[in-house]
Amino acid sequence: MMDPFSKPVTGVILGGGWRGMVYSAFQEYHPERWKVVGVAEPREWNRDFFRTTYNIPDQNVFTDWRELIDLPQLADVAVITTMDDMHVGPVEELAKKGYAILLEKPMAPDEDGCLRIARAVKECGCIFGVCHLMRYNLATRMLREIIDSGAIGEIINIQHLENVGYWHQGHAFVRGNWRNQHTSSFMLMSKSCHDLDWLRFMMGRRCLSVSSFGDLTYFTKSQKPKGAGDAERCTDCDHEPQCPYSAVKLYVRMCVDVGNRQWPVIMVTPNTTVDGVMEALRTSPYGRCVFECDNDVVDHQVVNMLFDGNRTASFTMTAFNKSDHRKTRIFGTLGDLYCDGHKIEHFDFLTDRLITTEVPLDVGGHGGADYRFMLAYTEAVTRGDQSVIRTGIDETLESHLMVFAAEKARLEKRVVDLAWQ
Repeated sequence: MMDPFSKPVTGVILGGGWRGMVYSAFQEYHPERWKVVGVAEPREWNRDFFRTTYNIPDQNVFTDWRELIDLPQLADVAVITTMDDMHVGPVEELAKKGYAILLEKPMAPDEDGCLRIARAVKECGCIFGVCHLMRYNLATRMLREIIDSGAIGEIINIQHLENVGYWHQGHAFVRGNWRNQHTSSFMLMSKSCHDLDWLRFMMGRRCLSVSSFGDLTYFTKSQKPKGAGDAERCTDCDHEPQCPYSAVKLYVRMCVDVGNRQWPVIMVTPNTTVDGVMEALRTSPYGRCVFECDNDVVDHQVVNMLFDGNRTASFTMTAFNKSDHRKTRIFGTLGDLYCDGHKIEHFDFLTDRLITTEVPLDVGGHGGADYRFMLAYTEAVTRGDQSVIRTGIDETLESHLMVFAAEKARLEKRVVDLAWQ
């Protein structure tokens, strides 16, 4: 097939944080497919990073995405990687101007916001993709090939585990931007809408009912070790060397000291020297004791799902493990599958054979999913073909509504039926 990319798809980045950096970096792999031509970001260092890295002209560098509303369309795509509660406005305004929309998950932290985004996208008819990246990695593709071949028969049940990881929880969901649902979104939405979307994708059936339990159990003031005393920051704490959640351990000993000056340490400060990071830990939210923060999102949660045809699935999200690949078991009528991101094990009931297949290493983050999502998205925009993207508006809205139902079930301690039942 002839390569359709006679010129690259152009993008303007709205929100120059880590995810904006990730999608922009696709240009390094495929400059013939993707070119970053603008950025809107309130933080000076982040703006300058994009300006310098992608040679963006000054007239295309903005402090606020709203500055684009009254300007002629300056790119093919608006890449919306602002905070969760800042997604609706850019979609509604820029879809009307003719931009294709690449939207970081979640769509919005509330149901009304998701419905507004869906309405705007359908009214404008723009190419649209939400970054539900799990649909795009090689492990998912390999699992789907086995399932679609009929090798395990009909799926009856799926068990799925998300290993958030002790240090990742502390970084993003205790100290970081997603720690408080009133300033971002609740944990199941901000971290695990990926997973419920993926379960819906793998099951291939609508979810009918959900139940859920979970809470913020450990990262509270009542759990603070006695040896930590009144210290509110790791840099002032005598107990710090004995604390697995120490910010000094995470950002200095686990990152800078071993040569990692990218994520997560780049989220703390652009000055990723030891002195720079230590100074940031003395002053920024990332240096706070995990037992002295304003976090309120859960640190563990389970969701049980009933799908059409009496199929079932269970999902567990927990902070209390090594941050690692998700782990999944899929139980079919003719066999079962296990996947940990590194390998797939297929047990066949007829032959009693266990077949193990390694998942190849892929380019980029999320097991190659960041890269493969951008491959699909840029092709969709170039061809004007929404079907190339696996996460269109209807599928995305459906899985978001599953997440809202699950959170309602957790809060109200009851089974919640989905509206389409």
